[in-house]
Amino acid sequence: MKFFVDTAEIDDIKELNATGLLDGVTTNPSLIAKSGRDFKEVVKEICGIVNGPVSAEVASTEYNVMLEEADVLSRIAENVVIKLPLTWDGLKACKTLTGKGLKTNVTLCFSPNQALLAAKVGATYISPFIGRLDDINTDGMQLVEDIRQIYDNYAFATEILAASLRTVNQVSDAALAGADVATIPPAIIKKLADHPLTDKGLAAFVADWKKTGQSIL
Repeated sequence: MKFFVDTAEIDDIKELNATGLLDGVTTNPSLIAKSGRDFKEVVKEICGIVNGPVSAEVASTEYNVMLEEADVLSRIAENVVIKLPLTWDGLKACKTLTGKGLKTNVTLCFSPNQALLAAKVGATYISPFIGRLDDINTDGMQLVEDIRQIYDNYAFATEILAASLRTVNQVSDAALAGADVATIPPAIIKKLADHPLTDKGLAAFVADWKKTGQSIL
């Protein structure tokens, strides 16, 4: 599974990229707004940090304006992925941009039918929002499983990008459900390495080593 970080915070991206675990970045207007910086400047800086895809979202909901915005965003860097809403206009824009050789991420997916449409218009990524479905007492992870089955049935190339992940368990659940990518907040990525038994075992090893009075250096 590929790991994308879901943030616009430059320091977090640099830190995670240095670990070698980061495969890409996703942003959205809300994340950019939190940074308080110019949208295009933030995207350009992120693209200079990571070699992988960086999703930058259009702001318009209208097909023609989406294409104009996509043209601007695609010129920022070669690794920009155009993020589009899963609406009729967004799907039309996805088809057009895919035809031009641009990579796309169709976002705000909440049903298998929506994911099917995105694959048929050639989306590079489909982003089912797991946490938001869980918020309304719907099994978000089941959606990932359903999309995986549909895509496998017809050999669609669109990658499943599990989004709105809020816990470490959701990350492993998404991997088990067959997601190709998980986009995860920085704090959750860091928690993936945590386990109380690891901490307990390490503390015991350190204590035993001290008893030997030895030094490796």
